[in-house]
Amino acid sequence: MVVLNKIYTRTGDAGETALGDGVRVPKHSARVSAYGTVDETNSVIGLARQHAEGDIDAALARIQNDLFDLGADLCRPAMEKDAEAGYPVLRMVDAQVERLEAEIDAMNARLAPLRSFILPGGSALAAHLHLARTVSRRAERLAVELAGIETVNPAAVKYLNRLSDWFFVAARIANDDGRADVLWVPGANR
Repeated sequence: MVVLNKIYTRTGDAGETALGDGVRVPKHSARVSAYGTVDETNSVIGLARQHAEGDIDAALARIQNDLFDLGADLCRPAMEKDAEAGYPVLRMVDAQVERLEAEIDAMNARLAPLRSFILPGGSALAAHLHLARTVSRRAERLAVELAGIETVNPAAVKYLNRLSDWFFVAARIANDDGRADVLWVPGANR
């Protein structure tokens, strides 16, 4: 369990931070950018939850917890050395990805097929979910970039890829099952 007795430590004042394995890296490193953007996604979900109820709110709460798991996964490099840690290292697992897929399928079954691209907006919840979608896409791009230079758990990248899809479909649900979606009209303002 994490115990935080003191919030500031001054150890990052020179522009470095410690990863989950204790190694110090620059705060602008690819790994810190990736898990920092996962944290940003989580904060946007917190805003979305101010407008959510019922099943969507419960799902968003599960996702927020998953994103802490994902941050823990991304902040600890070198999966091949997990056994050396002396404790179970928290890693994303395929079951978390599969849960998102099942939720996407269940939500999407309620919706009419799309015949146009959707502009971010509609209800307050949908607008916040679209923001979460775009921030999670950025987190995914950063995780993929990180995976090009360091070891990254493939389930972490898959989770981020499914997560943005989840937000898209949930935003349609939040827009009266898609009936209040804001549709793109190509060339409307020429």
